[in-house]
Amino acid sequence: MNPSLLDFDWPLPAGVRAAFTTRQGGVSVAPWDSFNVATHVGDDAAQVAANRAKLAGLMGHEVEPAWLTQVHGVEVKEIDATPLSTTLFTADAAVTSRANTACVVMVADCLPVLLCSRDGQRLGAAHAGWRGLVAGVIERTVRAMATPANELRAWLGPAISQRHFEVGEEVREEFVKWDRAANSRFKMNARGRWQADLAGLARLRLASVGVMDVSGGDWCTYADAERFYSHRRDGKGGRMAALIWRVPTP
Repeated sequence: MNPSLLDFDWPLPAGVRAAFTTRQGGVSVAPWDSFNVATHVGDDAAQVAANRAKLAGLMGHEVEPAWLTQVHGVEVKEIDATPLSTTLFTADAAVTSRANTACVVMVADCLPVLLCSRDGQRLGAAHAGWRGLVAGVIERTVRAMATPANELRAWLGPAISQRHFEVGEEVREEFVKWDRAANSRFKMNARGRWQADLAGLARLRLASVGVMDVSGGDWCTYADAERFYSHRRDGKGGRMAALIWRVPTP
């Protein structure tokens, strides 16, 4: 397996592909070393362009990513009707039915959520940090998929784990106001603050709209500095990408 891509097993329909980039195998120098794909974190533009060109090669050059300007919100873009080469979407999720178009979100502790329909015709990606989660980005993305929830599959990518994600009481309260069951995804630490389980909270949100076929959620960006960027661990640094796309099938 190429070290620039995470090795993971997610059963996908024929023609559908998914990928998650690591921090390895690129050209960026510290503190973005080395496979940073984000243009907004202070990295040299030429180095980011080279990293994105490498990613294009790994995906297949005919596949075009729909890069987002992410704002920790809940906006979902339907990207089928817009030329991607001239557009940068401000949103935190994207959905598509178009072949050779990749829905993509960038992360460095926030949770990436990829979605596909069982027939492979609808694809989506959501950027789910705690703000987006509590505001409903997953629910809005599932609705935008326009597919019965029991026909959807979801994958949770690398994110900061509960052990390393300390939040205040105000964050826990926001989730518990939505559903008291969310309280089980928080553990109080010795400082009287809370350790939040992002992946567990995402599973609750997916279940609330009927998506039960959920994979992944086992990698910690904070704990694995060799493979992953972590904003909370490092402050300044790069971003990884979670992507899903469909290639035409005969």
